[in-house]
This record gives sequence, C-alpha cells and structure tokens, in this order.
Amino acid sequence: MDVHSWLALALPFGGTVLGATGVFVLRGGMKRSLQRALTGFAAGVMVAASIWSLIIPAIDQSQHLGKLAFLPAAIGVWAGFAFLLLLDRLVPHLHPQTGTAEGVDAGLGKSAMMVLAVALHNLPEGMAVGVVVAGYLAGETGITAAGMLALALGIAIQNLPEGAIVSLPLGSGGMKKSRAFAYGALSGAIEPIGAALTILLSPVLVPVLPYLLAFSAGAMLFVVVEELIPEMSAGEHSNIGTVFFAVGFTLMMILDVALS
Repeated sequence: MDVHSWLALALPFGGTVLGATGVFVLRGGMKRSLQRALTGFAAGVMVAASIWSLIIPAIDQSQHLGKLAFLPAAIGVWAGFAFLLLLDRLVPHLHPQTGTAEGVDAGLGKSAMMVLAVALHNLPEGMAVGVVVAGYLAGETGITAAGMLALALGIAIQNLPEGAIVSLPLGSGGMKKSRAFAYGALSGAIEPIGAALTILLSPVLVPVLPYLLAFSAGAMLFVVVEELIPEMSAGEHSNIGTVFFAVGFTLMMILDVALS
C-alpha cells in the first residue's frame, strides 16, 4: 500500500481521537445546542459521503448494465440497511438521545453501551473506507487517490463530534478524564479494524465493488435515520441541528467534488 492508502485508513480514527480530547478542554458537560449542532453536522457529512463517494461511483461502475445500472446500487443499499438493522437488534448499546438500552443484554455498564453505540455508527464508515481503498489499490475501478482521501477526510471530520459525544458526558459524570478520553478513542477503533479486514478480502470483494460501495452507503444512511436525526431533533424545538446538517452536507460535497 502507498502513503495515500495509509493516510486514508488513519484519518477517520484520528478524527475520533481528536474529538475525544475535548474532555480535557471543555469544562462540564456538552451543551444541548452544541450536541445538536455536532450531530446534525455529522449526519450531513454521512449523507453526502453516501451519495457522492459511494452510491454515484457504484452506479458509474455498473454502466455496462445499461438501463439496469442502478440495480447493484439499489441491492447494496438495501443490504446495508438490513445488516445494520440486524446489528442494532443484536448488539447491546445505548441510544444517546433517550438514554435507553437496546440489545440482547442491557446488563453492560452505561459507558460500555455508549462506546458500542458509537462503534455501531463507525462500523459502516470503516467498511466504506476499506472498500474504497481496496478499489483504489485494484487500479481498474475508477477510484482515484483524491476521491479516496476526500471520503476519509469527510469521515474524519464527522468523527470529531462522535469522539466528543462519548468522552464529554463520561467526564462530566465523574469519570477520570484520561479514562473518559480512552473510551472516546476506543469507540473509533472499529473503523481501522473494519477497513483493514475489508482490504484483506479485496481479491474477493473487488469484482462486486459496486454492491459493496452501495452496501456501505446503506449502512451509513441507516445510522443517520435511526440515530443521528432523532438525536439532533429530540427535546425542545430547535433548527440548529438542521442548519448544521446543511453545513456538513455541503462541506462533504465540496470536498468530494474538489478533490476528485
């Protein structure tokens, strides 16, 4: 792998770690307005990345199917939704916006369930980076180094609030700051792991790359609809989450088009 590939793998996890450092900088818990803004921003980035970096390339790579070029993308999106729906039901985790536990075993500690919740968010992002890196390394998929780095950078930006959303509440709840930081950083560890496993399987995966790109998009969109939109809209009415959704969406769109 070249330096661009390694950078693409490192950026998303680095974003989570950087966000988790907020526990050392910000005093007290995260204000509700700030949490809404960060969550809306993350949702906007994920939606734009799903469209420009994953679904559109999946359709472009299926042009040989003619008018059925949409089919791999449609199948992949549905498969991604189904996969995350299954994980959402089977993996115990905490819904940050309600504080309720979900999964087969709610006996885990609140901190562990919060980490699992963010890890569920990060899994499709890690898979998305892994699929794009695998396509780039294959050399014949039309995926450029700039496009790969645009996706990784966009995900790293939206991981900033995710790291903070884990570490800040834990720190304000009395947990030692270094431990709260570790939990926040740990929540992003699944991204490079998922990406690396995807790359290792690339000889098998590249022939079905359009399906996998759309699969990652579907999984990311599931997280947006299931977790992020309800979280940015919960409680007293406010438009701040919606505004920052637009900010995140346009920023990721600009990054993808300008760097591709």
